[in-house]
Order: sequence, then structure tokens, then C-alpha cells
Amino acid sequence: MHLEAVDTHTLREYVSRMSGTLQHRGPDGQGLWADAERGVALGHRRLAILDLSEAGAQPMLSASGRYALTFNGEIYNWDVLRAALDAEAAIAWRGHSDTEVLVECIAHWGIERTLRSASGMFAFALWDRAERTLWLARDQP
Repeated sequence: MHLEAVDTHTLREYVSRMSGTLQHRGPDGQGLWADAERGVALGHRRLAILDLSEAGAQPMLSASGRYALTFNGEIYNWDVLRAALDAEAAIAWRGHSDTEVLVECIAHWGIERTLRSASGMFAFALWDRAERTLWLARDQP
């Protein structure tokens, strides 16, 4: 299906309908993020495990606003990564989710180092607003 340029409302509606088909996989909430100017939108269905607060809601923007992330799975060593990042940078953490740790590691270390460092079972979509690049990644087999 080829989509012409659409407004933010229409783009969000498309993604809402798509992510709605996954409601049974994420009954605890849903989130949408859209950049209609770039024709990019991310949707998420949430099964809250680590951070049950709104601070763990997705899609999640990095503190800098450069990265938008939607993530599924679990980063087993999120606490180790968070401590390593805290030793290098002053992060104003919003919550205690592995999602936030993942997006901030990417923002500070880059995607390659973060993927080498993260241990877990996961998959994610990451939109780099500065480079206009969509990254799709998963854990190492």
C-alpha cells in the first residue's frame, strides 16, 4: 500500500488501528508517536512489567528528543547499564524502566555499543530524528 503524505491525525489513526490488533499482547496500555512531516509513526501496546508508572510508557523519546523508541521484551542487565551510564553522564531519569535505560544508552553510546552491551530478549524500532533513520534491532541469538 502506497501512502501519500498524510496529516498527523491520519497518521496516528493508521498506527492506532494497527497496534489495536495487538491489544491481547499488551493489555496495560497503548501509545502512539508520530512525525507527519517525515511520514513516520510508532505504536506500542504495553504489558507493564518493570515500571508500572507512566514513566515507562511507550513510544518513548530520549531526554534529548532525538530518538523515539518502541520496545518489546526485557533487558536483563538494565540496572548494570544504567549504573554504567550514570558513571559517565548526568541523566535525569524519569522512571525505572529498561526502555528508558535502552533509549538513553543509545543516545549516549550509540546503537552499536548499546546492542553489544545489552543482554536480554528484545526487539525494537528506533527512529533517529536527526539522521532520519529507522533502526530495527533484536537481541543476539
